[in-house]
Amino acid sequence: MADFLVPTTANPESDAAHRLRGPIHAQRHVRIICIGAGASGLLMAYKLQRHFKNFSLTVYEKNAEVSGTWFENRYPGCACDVPAHNYTWSFEPKLDWSAVYASSKEIFAYFNDFARKYGLHKFVKTRQQVSGAYWNKQRGGYDVEIKDLQNDQIVTDHCDILVNAGGILNNWQWPAIPGIDKYKGTLLHTANWDDKIDLSNRHVGLIGNGSSGIQVLPTIQPHVQKVTTFIREPTWVSPVQGLEQHVYSDKERLEFATKPNVLTEYRKNVERGLNGQFGIFLKGTNTNNETEAYFRNQMHDKLQNEYLEERLIPNWHVGCRRLTPGVGYLESLGKDNVEVVYGEINEITERGCKCDNGNEYPVDVLICATGFNTSFKPRFPVVGPSGQNLQDIWKDEATSYFGLAAADFPNYLIFLGPNCPIGNGPVLSAIEQQADYMCKLIDRFQTNNIAQFAPKAEAIADFIAHKDQFMKATVWQDPCRSWYKQRPDGPITALWPGSTLHYIEALMEVRLDDWDIKYNGNRFAWLGNGYSQTELDDTADWGYYIRERDDDEPLSRKRKLQLINGSGTMSGNAGVSFSGKDAPPADAKL
Repeated sequence: MADFLVPTTANPESDAAHRLRGPIHAQRHVRIICIGAGASGLLMAYKLQRHFKNFSLTVYEKNAEVSGTWFENRYPGCACDVPAHNYTWSFEPKLDWSAVYASSKEIFAYFNDFARKYGLHKFVKTRQQVSGAYWNKQRGGYDVEIKDLQNDQIVTDHCDILVNAGGILNNWQWPAIPGIDKYKGTLLHTANWDDKIDLSNRHVGLIGNGSSGIQVLPTIQPHVQKVTTFIREPTWVSPVQGLEQHVYSDKERLEFATKPNVLTEYRKNVERGLNGQFGIFLKGTNTNNETEAYFRNQMHDKLQNEYLEERLIPNWHVGCRRLTPGVGYLESLGKDNVEVVYGEINEITERGCKCDNGNEYPVDVLICATGFNTSFKPRFPVVGPSGQNLQDIWKDEATSYFGLAAADFPNYLIFLGPNCPIGNGPVLSAIEQQADYMCKLIDRFQTNNIAQFAPKAEAIADFIAHKDQFMKATVWQDPCRSWYKQRPDGPITALWPGSTLHYIEALMEVRLDDWDIKYNGNRFAWLGNGYSQTELDDTADWGYYIRERDDDEPLSRKRKLQLINGSGTMSGNAGVSFSGKDAPPADAKL
């Protein structure tokens, strides 16, 4: 067997011949490169280490440490807008979160500790930034160019399968405002924060009222001389009812750590609540209408300012832009040392911002909370067998298969690609499902003589047509400016056409009829030399299928799902959603 279990990428045509000397489903060596050691990249390393043998993995990370966005984002007030106990892997709880909405430092520690606990750092090469990936027509797989940021040299590597875990909220950018290079004060971006800058007793300008800007303002307001915050559009700001900020007491944290099932049941209840809110995103549902009324009342009570209420409370539905709890933000807008300038910034001058009201607003420090490039276009060339660059194909609209892969780019997998559930509900559970799906594809690649796998173009076209039709009934279709779409009236490229639970069920099985599979040699070479894997294992029971009763796992999808989701174990989930009044159509019930 030793001669079979060697890397075959150097001579892929020999794979079928090698397989004829081994048993059915023999595992060939698979070389995997993963781009990014953030949450997704670390999870991929964990899954491969746990479930696979005879593989090699390198995770290239541009930063000095792992954890991705949670290493990079250190601006004042930086936190997650998902309840912390449910911003963890389903199998890896954290016992001592400080509050419902925890700081970025705590979240960085969680993922860094996860990597350390499971020995994942051995797969990671830091300060190494991928600059290009090119399909190798002779060997198959990708030749990957990596810039070594420590010595400014380009190195190359090769892989059978390339996984892009670079993230969507990662490629930060300055605002497209004329004159930004002329500003002579201190210029900062929230995603590239300089910890050495002291804001005390300074006049600070803040551009943006997205998630980052909303977190920055209440954090810096008590310490600066003045904040002039520039807002160009309204947005809904409020925690969903039942998920308000709360600092955990010592007693609560002790119970989480010592009492059996207390933390698990708490996490389950929060997750049920998050999964019960999908109706918020559907127009005309009770959940959306009641959430909007609740948010409107919350914003009115906290603003207490007719001028701000008229400008900051949207006339589009709740959820069109990403929801943010906005802890302390609305209250900060009314503080004596906060000036709100509503409208467009026409240009940035040497002294500050000149707005469409004709006034110039000089500031000592200008903070740009202006987000990221969210076009989904890769940050580097990805060139497939046809010679086409995915950057060019996705320059106007990114279209993927279930947020996982692109047509005509074989053996290339993507975490959080276009139209994945990044804003539909709990996100880390969706990332777990993506990792499991990728592992199923990798397993099939490893145990069959597959040369290439990529989603069919017609499958993606059908998916996009279904997605576009579905989105007409959602609040995301409203004419708001949102990173969910590239323009207010454009197609929704970021989100999945359904709930997170819907996405998880959609990815439970690999639909191979949606994939274009190419083989090395005879497609049935995986049958091998006629021996089973069982016969080669002296410790296995060679009569394992003889038993006293039928204890097989369910064969139908529905029965299998009922076993997985514990159907019949709950008295009813209606109470965990915001209103509990939105029910699926009668013919959709179990």
